[in-house]
Amino acid sequence: MTSIGEGYVWPNLTIYSDGVRTVLLSRPSSDPKAKPYRYFGAPPTVVSSTLFESAVDTFLSRIIGRLREQGVGETNLDRLWSDLLIERSDPHLAIRRKLEALLGLDPGEAEEGALAGVLADGKDLGQAAMEEMAAESAQANQAVMSGEALADLAKTHGFEASVKDSVRLGASWGRLADAAKPAWRLGAEMAKALRDQEGLGGAPVGTTRLAEMIGTRATHLADTAALSLRFSFCLEAGEGPSQVVLRSRWPANRRFHAARLLADRLFSPGERLHPATEAGTYRQKVQRAFAAEFLAPFEGVEAMMAGDFSPERQEDVAEHFNVSAMTINAILKNNKRLVPDEFEQDF
Repeated sequence: MTSIGEGYVWPNLTIYSDGVRTVLLSRPSSDPKAKPYRYFGAPPTVVSSTLFESAVDTFLSRIIGRLREQGVGETNLDRLWSDLLIERSDPHLAIRRKLEALLGLDPGEAEEGALAGVLADGKDLGQAAMEEMAAESAQANQAVMSGEALADLAKTHGFEASVKDSVRLGASWGRLADAAKPAWRLGAEMAKALRDQEGLGGAPVGTTRLAEMIGTRATHLADTAALSLRFSFCLEAGEGPSQVVLRSRWPANRRFHAARLLADRLFSPGERLHPATEAGTYRQKVQRAFAAEFLAPFEGVEAMMAGDFSPERQEDVAEHFNVSAMTINAILKNNKRLVPDEFEQDF
């Protein structure tokens, strides 16, 4: 690294994005005697992803302009920047490049047949939904599951749920990804709105009531049949009943994943596929926050804890609301009753 930029030592900067918000995390130099520069780090900075992209565009344009002013001819940077601008101007190519990035691949690195399959499934199941599947596959280091494979899995391991009988929120809640708002906060606000609408107060949501809200029977949420799958999903079928597949055999986890799929229907209406994955996208974080707040509202959790945030008390509260202790822990961290993990609370 010391040879880059004629010896300039690059800061230890890590950039994360969930697709809507971007965090820049600057860490201090690992060597306290680092030379010629020693970096002390800085608090994480969170900005909208569109703002970050715009800032990078402006920066690169200025760099290229400065090179021209100094009499430097076309460089590799010019060629790379020109290629990027061409790709952005072509909607079809831009989608392909986005999918490749979500898959963790360099431009042109994806196998053509696999990429074509994801694009085709996107037209049928929802492009945004397949982007979520691409992000999931990259995290799991596995191929993207095709629409056909999902349909087969739904037939063999899924259960029916009626979309028309499921609970709904006002239309204003659909597609409200907000770069100014952390995903966990938006998810919690959606959950509070639904609890208020349904008159749930601060009480736990029973399994029967939860099942009714997603348009199915409570026995499906209590099923303990083992299923080896990385994610849960709901596959809608036009006017017919949807098929829901929950990956866990533990009742509390099945309830949590059912609530996540309910959140995705509210947040991303109009798509046939609703995946609940372990990816770190904004959409998945909204789901997780919604499920936590909906099943275990913070006000009720805090009242039960009465200032005792010990692991033992978290277990007791989790049992009361029929969620995992991990869910209670996440709620407490989001609401600053426990120290959050690094920058996650604001990201």
